[in-house]
Formats: sequence, C-alpha cells, structure tokens
Amino acid sequence: MRGRRAAASAIALTAVVGLVLTGCSQQSNTGASGGAAQAGQGFPETPDPEQVPGKPGGVFRMGLTEPTAIDPYNVQESEGALVAKQLFTGLVQVRPNGDEYPGVADTWTSNDNCTQWTFNLKPGQKFSDGTPLTSADFKRGWERTTAKASASEVAYHLNQVQGYEQMQAGTATTLSGVNATNPNTLAVALSEPNCEFELRTAHPALSPVPASAGAADNTTYNDLPLGNGPFRMDGPWQHDRGIKLVRNDNYTAGPKANLDAVEITITPADTGADAEYNGFRNGQFDWARMPTPVQSQARDEFDPQGKWISKKTAGINYLSVQVTKPPMNSVAARKAVSMAIDRAAITAGVFQGGQAPATAIVPPSFPQAYQEGVCDACTFNPDEAKRLAQEAGFQPGTELNFQFNTGGGHEEWTAAVRQQIEQNLGIKVNYSGVPFRDLLDNQQAPDATGIYRSAWGADYPTPANFLGPLLDTTSIGAASPTEPALGNNRGRYSNPEFDQLLARAAATKDEAQRDDLYKQAEQIAIGRDLAIIPMFQRQQYRLAATDRFGNVGMDFFENPTLDTITLK
Repeated sequence: MRGRRAAASAIALTAVVGLVLTGCSQQSNTGASGGAAQAGQGFPETPDPEQVPGKPGGVFRMGLTEPTAIDPYNVQESEGALVAKQLFTGLVQVRPNGDEYPGVADTWTSNDNCTQWTFNLKPGQKFSDGTPLTSADFKRGWERTTAKASASEVAYHLNQVQGYEQMQAGTATTLSGVNATNPNTLAVALSEPNCEFELRTAHPALSPVPASAGAADNTTYNDLPLGNGPFRMDGPWQHDRGIKLVRNDNYTAGPKANLDAVEITITPADTGADAEYNGFRNGQFDWARMPTPVQSQARDEFDPQGKWISKKTAGINYLSVQVTKPPMNSVAARKAVSMAIDRAAITAGVFQGGQAPATAIVPPSFPQAYQEGVCDACTFNPDEAKRLAQEAGFQPGTELNFQFNTGGGHEEWTAAVRQQIEQNLGIKVNYSGVPFRDLLDNQQAPDATGIYRSAWGADYPTPANFLGPLLDTTSIGAASPTEPALGNNRGRYSNPEFDQLLARAAATKDEAQRDDLYKQAEQIAIGRDLAIIPMFQRQQYRLAATDRFGNVGMDFFENPTLDTITLK
C-alpha cells in the first residue's frame, strides 16, 4: 500500500541540504565528514516484545494524519489501514514477522493449478454487534469493493477472481467466481493461477461486511463501519479531529484485545510527525513517530528507558517515474537521474545514519527473493550520469518535474535530491510539495511527467505485492494513454516479458522456483529498464509508552500491535 509517512520535518532544511551537498562533492559514497553519522544499514533493530502476562484495560492514545478512508472498500494508505485492520479481520492474517496465520478462516486449500480456492470458516463468527458472520458477508464485501460505482482504488486486489472484469465494467452485479452457498465455506474461482492468493485475503479490501453496509456511497457506513475485528467504532469518525475505538467483546476470530479503547487524534497534514513527537513528550500520546533531525537525540533519550522501537519493515522508498513522457521516457534518462543522486550522503546528512540506501525494489525482508545491487544505476556516479544525460538529450534548458507530499517528513531529503540532480546534471528541477491526496491525483493524470516521491509497504508478505502493483501492465488502471492511471503503476511502465514472468511465478507452487522468477522479473524492470528508482530501504522508528503499557510492538504494516497491548 501507499506510504504517506516518513520521519522528518522541515526544520533546519537549508543547513541539512548544505551538509548533504558537501558530502556529495567530497566523499561520494562514504557520507558526510566530521561528526555526521556514516551512511550504513540504519540504527540497530529492537527485538519484538516477548508476550508476557499483563492487565486488561487502559486507553492507548496516538496521533494520525487524516486517512483517505477507513471503510474497507477503499482503504489505500497506511493511516486508513491502521484503523481498518482493527475494525475488520479477513480470512487470513499476518504476524509482525510476516508469517500468515488463520483469521476468520480456519483452513484453506487450492487445487493443483491454483485456480480454485476453498476457505473453511471458523464456527460461530460474529460481527461486533453480535450478528452472525457467514461466507455471504465476504462475498458481499468483495462485490462492494469491485463494483464499478464504488470506484475503489484498491479493487485490483481482487482482479484475479472470476467476474472481476464484468464488475469493473458495470455489466455484472455479482462476482461469478465467488460461491457462498455454504455459509461455512467460501469457494473462489480465479481467472488465472495464483498459488499465493490466500495472502491477498489479508487486505482490508477483502473484508466481510454486513448487509447494513449498503453500497460504497453509504456515507453513514463510510464513517461508522461495522466490522468483525478486535475493536469497534465508538461513534462516527470525526473528520480532522479524531477516531475512537473500543474493544470488541464479541470478537471471535482470535483472542480478545486487552485495551479498553484506542483514541486517535487527527494531526495536521503538514506537521504530523512533529505533532506526534511533541505529543509523546508532553504525555498526550503513547505512540509516536518523530522528525528525522531529532531521531538520534530521541534514541539517546528513550532507548535506555525501553521506549524506542526500531524495525526494518517490508517496504521501500523510491521515486515513481513517468516513463512514457519526456524527459524520463528513456532508460538513459532514468539512469542518469538515478546516478546523479548520492544516497549515501543523504542517509548520513539527512537521516543521520538511520536509513540505508536501496538498490532493489523487493526489500531484504524477503531474503530468498532479495537481490542487492540489481539496480546498478543506484550507485552514485556523476561522470556516468552526465554521459547518460547527454545520450538522453538533456540540455541546460531541460526541465524535470519533481513532486513530494507535505506532512510526511520528506522535505529535507527530497530537497537534497533536487539540488544533487541540478548540480550533477545541469538541468532545472521544478520542485513542489502538495498534500498526499493531490500527489496521488497528479501522478494519475494523463499529462503527468517527471518523478514523484513514493513509498510502498507490503499489503501482504510476498514479493509479488511489490512487483505486481507497481510494475505490471494490468496495474496501470487506464484503458488508454488519455485516461487517468487509476492503478498503482502510475508511471505506466509496460513490458510483456516482465508481465509473463510474474504470471509464471503466480502459477508456480514451489516457493524456490517462484522466487527465481520474481528475481528474473526484477532484473528486467529495475536492472535493465529502471522503471522506478529505488532510494532507501524502509526502516521505521517509533516511541512507545512502555512504562504504562506492555506487549507493545510494531506490526508487519508498521503500526502498533494494538490487539496485544496490555496495561501495566
């Protein structure tokens, strides 16, 4: 899913960029000189907490910028997912380490070619109001997500289910591939093989919904969704103010939550990280991100107290590239821009050693498929960058659009990237910051050009969730170049050889063979075509009030493990 957040703020921007540029000109890949942190592999990870007995009760408080949606049909970024995953439990769930485990489904099986899937539901499942939950509620939820009128931006998670195309076209009102005649069994027929399909069911878009949900334009349900997760809404979403969750005492998919409630304060879109950090320091919040410039200070202060959490996550920070429009419509242009960026100097000067440069899109959290260095153009090489820029036809008057989202903490590092590109390639970068929703809309536009700050966190634990949504032709989501790109492949990259390798991987049951096909696909899209530009591996840092709460960890999706937290 799309990542809005980093951990940075705009303070001392000019000084930080100056430090980064100094590091670039003097030391190439070794980072800034003097007392600056050296670029490396990020701060050491803190181990996941061992689950220990604790007391039930307590109100866990945190800040969050305004989500796009908390209704599962359109949950699309990390903020909305945090809330939706507390309100809904899917057929399959994902542990903090990426392992799958039963959700509403007790068992699941596929046929030999992975086109027919059967999910057997646990007995006695309920929604939070006590209404019985059956397989029909999953079918209803899936059809609500895929209906044309819903205009869901995450419906593609169901694109392999038979009947999806007809639902999207508006020529059908039901998914022909979903059979819920047996209330305890959900049978799913796919239009193409996918031997990892069960992982997709962990996404909120595939959640069950009650009959009361109605169509996707039911604003009452949009703001007060009734689900089957470990928590339920305590009143409707107060837009730009807050969301309150309380424990679901009718939870049947697993152990009940211990917390009495979770109070979420909506923080300003342009200063979210600062608001969380300040809120944690003054006792307003029990969980917080922090601005990049204070990470080292915060670590020194809070790590000895056991309140510092550090975790390498299943995600990637990258630059999305509009590959079909000048000036980035050639491999030479894309590699020139990438080689003009000194990632090591940025990790040292901006992130203070707290992040690691990325040389692949599939992250290290998938060790059997990870290919360090598959992006050979991710190495800082200003001389080769200049040569490739000339080959691409770059001239002093060439202009490159570069946009980032405000409020996510991207000001410093994107400013450094802009200045490095201008300094090393001699072109003009039109640099701008806009709200996150506007950034996504601007990328979708048919006339979009240039590069965009982007991040991706896994929706479910498979390399396919990076390669498919970001690079597969079907993920463009536009029938023609003149239509908006409604999928996540907003750069409109299309390569039949790449697509075929992903299809072969999906049809392969053997995990080792499947990973090899993923590697081959990444070698084409990143190693050869550089369709998107890897920037930094995704390592997340949080502060947690472990003096008040126990069993606090960071889940697979970079959010607090709200369902396990106990009161001390």
